[in-house]
Amino acid sequence: MSDGFQIKIEKTEKSNLGSIDFSNLPFGKFYGDHMFVADYKDGVWVDARIVPFQNLSLSPANLSLHYGQLIFEGLKAYRNVNGEIVLFRPEAHLERINKSADRMCMALLTEDVFLKGLYELLKVDAAWIPNDPDSSLYIRPFMIAMDEGIGVTPSKTYKFMIITSPVSKYYSEPVKVIFEDHYVRAGEGGVGFSKTAANYAASLYPTKLAVEKGYNQLIWTDAKEHKYIEESGTMNIMFIINDTLVTPALHDSILSGITRDSILTLAREWGYKVEERKVSVDEVVEALKNGSLQDAFGTGTAAVVAPFASITHQGTDYTLAPVETRTFSAKLKQTLLDIRLGKAEDKHNWVYIVN
Repeated sequence: MSDGFQIKIEKTEKSNLGSIDFSNLPFGKFYGDHMFVADYKDGVWVDARIVPFQNLSLSPANLSLHYGQLIFEGLKAYRNVNGEIVLFRPEAHLERINKSADRMCMALLTEDVFLKGLYELLKVDAAWIPNDPDSSLYIRPFMIAMDEGIGVTPSKTYKFMIITSPVSKYYSEPVKVIFEDHYVRAGEGGVGFSKTAANYAASLYPTKLAVEKGYNQLIWTDAKEHKYIEESGTMNIMFIINDTLVTPALHDSILSGITRDSILTLAREWGYKVEERKVSVDEVVEALKNGSLQDAFGTGTAAVVAPFASITHQGTDYTLAPVETRTFSAKLKQTLLDIRLGKAEDKHNWVYIVN
């Protein structure tokens, strides 16, 4: 990062902090006092600033509204045992948002804009970071096209922003999931590996149908044959089958999860057999039937590790072992939390302390 990169700071006249009940933090409902903003014009990022959280003014012909040039990331800030502000693998989030930007023909972000902008915003709104280890400050960096025009073409101007939200647990209890064998989240050659709005828009209707049937989330299958497992809801997915950690191999319809990568690294260090490969629906259903499926869970920044209570396939509900008996996923979740909080050794330099 450049020492000469300047960020203007305009602080709010009245904080909303006093109106927030930190013992009751629904996910994504409350927002920090400030946001970071930068504009991309003539090939460079300019006018970096921290301003009070506020609405945007957009032309009705804004390209992001019509053609979906919108990408985002999600990460969290915590307080460690020493009271310091910490982030988990922020450089990996910069790398991933730039992969999304490249796929969506958008401007690439620099370390100054993404990382320094984030660090300075956290310093300004440090009081918004919860002290409860089960809570955190969720961070949403995002970029939108800013050109005006009703024509299918990439924008030449962009706006990058970071907003924050104090949150508690994403899921309060184990998740009930059902295989999706009709609707598609993403296909090969598409934008499934990108964190772009289109992926999430495509998931809304089938997820709504599943929720109406009493499930929390879907297990997405491949777009061609619905034979192979890809993700679960907005998370990567993992199974323990016969003492082996099995997860779908990454390709262009699966998001490269940072939590996923961290879990695979830990599992290998602990001596577990790990397989990244195609995982068929039939294989998992058979493992459910014969009892060789010992654990199943989703992974992601929001939920970290979300154990499945049950998996449904073609009308049959398969109940998994009680969560309290599943030592592996519990150890994973606790270890990741301990690394973030400074209670466990950070061998990989995953944690960044915001001074």
